[in-house]
Amino acid sequence: MASNQVLAGFHAVQARLRHAPDSIQDIYIDVARRDKRVTHFVQQIEAAGVRWHAVPSDRLDGLSHGTRHQGVVALASAKLLAVDVDEVLDVLEDGTEKGLFLILDGVTDPHNLGACLRTADAAGVHAVIAPRDRAVGLNTTVQRVACGAADTVPYIMVTNLARTMRAMQARDVWLVGTDDQAEGSIHQVDGRRAMAWVMGAEGEGMRRLTRETCDERVAIPMRGSVESLNVSVASAVCLYETVRQRA
Repeated sequence: MASNQVLAGFHAVQARLRHAPDSIQDIYIDVARRDKRVTHFVQQIEAAGVRWHAVPSDRLDGLSHGTRHQGVVALASAKLLAVDVDEVLDVLEDGTEKGLFLILDGVTDPHNLGACLRTADAAGVHAVIAPRDRAVGLNTTVQRVACGAADTVPYIMVTNLARTMRAMQARDVWLVGTDDQAEGSIHQVDGRRAMAWVMGAEGEGMRRLTRETCDERVAIPMRGSVESLNVSVASAVCLYETVRQRA
């Protein structure tokens, strides 16, 4: 079924086992593994009442479609988080917590997206938003690299990113784009209000309409010889500036 997911690696499978064990259909473990980590993992699986099977490594290679799996693969139903930005904002309106979002314009590398989701989870981001037309989906590699964060942080893909950004502005979310050419610094941003960091793809940066829709554009201070940071690293730097201010 199209709604099914393949989870590969201990972190991705254990995270789903913690957060939504009922969504897991079957877990497959390399029959050759007999170490303590697997023994403890099997105990967790059985305690959750999930079926598991010992299979040859080549069966795992086929199930994971070549993604590094560490001897563990699970088949699960897609776990539904928030499906649109308004849903997240509606929930936030009922409390005192200010929204924090990460908008990724043009990130197509699954390793970068997985790392961004992992950082977003750690920083308390309420949702990660990306366009449908030039962004990677939640594939097996993303799930593995995210180490479970794909099950906790909504990843919302939208048809028209600029329109979604304007809708967020209408609900008092301040949009801050990162731009190497900007004069301001990320340290000048007021991160205590509801806001979204807007990141572009490496090399190309944000698309023109995305850039123009931002309320403010700032740069990450660079003191060395490299011109830019990997998008997942840049996201972490920006998000933790907000975390620092809100602390």
